[in-house]
Amino acid sequence: MDKILTAFQRRKANAERIGVAGVLLVVAGGLVYAFAETVPLSAALAVGGAILVFFSYANFTQIEEEFKSGVLSELIERSVQDADYDHKRGLTPHQVYQCEFLKTADRFHSEDFLSGTIDNVAFVSSDVVLKERRVQTTKHGTQTYYHTYFKGRMFTFEFNKHFEGVLQVLEDTSPVTRRPFERVKLESVDFNKKFKTFATDSHLAFYVLTPHFMDALLRFEANHPGKLSFSFIDSKLHIGINNFKDTFSLKFFQKMNQEMIQTFQQDIDILYTIVDELKLNRNIFKTKS
Repeated sequence: MDKILTAFQRRKANAERIGVAGVLLVVAGGLVYAFAETVPLSAALAVGGAILVFFSYANFTQIEEEFKSGVLSELIERSVQDADYDHKRGLTPHQVYQCEFLKTADRFHSEDFLSGTIDNVAFVSSDVVLKERRVQTTKHGTQTYYHTYFKGRMFTFEFNKHFEGVLQVLEDTSPVTRRPFERVKLESVDFNKKFKTFATDSHLAFYVLTPHFMDALLRFEANHPGKLSFSFIDSKLHIGINNFKDTFSLKFFQKMNQEMIQTFQQDIDILYTIVDELKLNRNIFKTKS
């Protein structure tokens, strides 16, 4: 593994050096134009720099492609039973919006699909980026831009029975459907301060959100930066972690070593944390027959 990482690191560092050289050439071109007003030289430096930056990015993308297809894929297969990992594919819009706590985006992107089984609990997940179109009017005219309101990881865990009703536990959002939700106040003051609870049947909220489960949710929130959302619908638990993070992406100037591998392993282990911490492998979430 160390030899493989060293080879990747050597190629990545070379791509980064080329990128830095390209940026410096572009800056130099701008300085030449600003102070010497030599247009041909300025243009040559800027164009040459832009070519180097493009070449650097293309190399970096290829390195990440090979790393994900090889090293990361093998790491996931060793860690997750029945693992299916595809870095080019993601959850579909239909799969994402089933959670009913994310509004429909004007721009939708999803990648790093991962499915498998954790302690007999089936799941699917992927990184998701959602953007909404906004229009701003100023004295200079109208400007259109896209605001990112969700960037993080979505998970869906499967259960054996349907929930009789819908329950949502949300940190900073509200349900986006017209179901007859009611706001539920629970016994835990700390939980009510951190999360908003909505249910179509308050009995379901008290049945699922036991003191132990509320404590588990609070611990999970404390240990995982970002805004959390949980939704129990039909036979599924949907979880969204809005942390503005690309889970399995390489970063410029980040060394490819065992420390980086450990970071990726922690991103994989979050699946075990969810199943174990929230006791998803037990029957506590199954409605009474």
